[in-house]
Amino acid sequence: MQEKEIRTIKDLSREEFLTKGHGACPGCGVAVAVKNIARVLGKNTIIYVPASCLIVFTALYPSSAFKWPFLYTAFENTGAVISGIKAALERRGKQGVTVVGMAGDGGTFDIGLQALSGAAERNDDVLYVCLDNEAYMNTGIQRSGATPFGAWTTTSPVGKKIQGKREFKKDLDAIVAAHGVPYMATLSIAHPNDFVRKVQKAKITNGFRFLHVLCPCVPGWRSEASKTVAIARLAVETGMWTLYEIDHGVEKLTYKPRELVPVKEYLQLQGRFRHMGEDDIEKLQNWICEKWRNQFYEEVPVPPCKLEKVKKELILDEDPLHGP
Repeated sequence: MQEKEIRTIKDLSREEFLTKGHGACPGCGVAVAVKNIARVLGKNTIIYVPASCLIVFTALYPSSAFKWPFLYTAFENTGAVISGIKAALERRGKQGVTVVGMAGDGGTFDIGLQALSGAAERNDDVLYVCLDNEAYMNTGIQRSGATPFGAWTTTSPVGKKIQGKREFKKDLDAIVAAHGVPYMATLSIAHPNDFVRKVQKAKITNGFRFLHVLCPCVPGWRSEASKTVAIARLAVETGMWTLYEIDHGVEKLTYKPRELVPVKEYLQLQGRFRHMGEDDIEKLQNWICEKWRNQFYEEVPVPPCKLEKVKKELILDEDPLHGP
């Protein structure tokens, strides 16, 4: 029987595959994301989870909060393990099973990048989900390649010499896209219809699929539990997070803010940015503006972006073969 197409969150099945009673923090963005992904993927699914917040709050030995077959081994090998599970199923003639790996940003951007790259390059028929809360949260809030510029973590502290992380967030999506995978998309829990539509598309596509979900973290972002969805929405409206997809090579923006909201409104809801001065805020705002220019192929809005005065320089041909 053909499955019902999921266009909005109202089309979701009411059957839950991440059950109640797990140990996630109140307001956890990862729990919201996984709960809705599970409802789209349905019962014929096998999940692998490496070391992460998700393994901590869903798999307290000897029980699991998932109704799916569940596997866990090590931190760095999500791409390799889900490829192996899929190969074993094919060897046994099992069809129609979605094999999904759900890893955090540490297990994807940094430690697990090689295994992710291998699975993507081979175009293995698996779904990889990166649950990005922008640090190693379950081991004490250490910075990762996903941590944004200026953010406080225990390994990018705030002091006289260092004021939070000094590097910008790694563009992991561009790295994955460079593998030429059949489908990849970025998701936000604050845009549920866009969210479920992309998960559905990833479910029915063959080959390697990659979903990247921004997941606010209450203790790590030092935010209020009641503000999780509002912060996720502001991430999109300020340009800190862009919603788009690449479907068989065709890139499409799935949501564009009507106006670019100043990034300060996003920062002020999170204690991890509380120390930031005007210079660092302006530096982050300029980074967003450059992203906007690259993503929307149009002039950067003023304000909040500033137009830089371009000094026209005389271009000289200094090749000695063509005159002095």
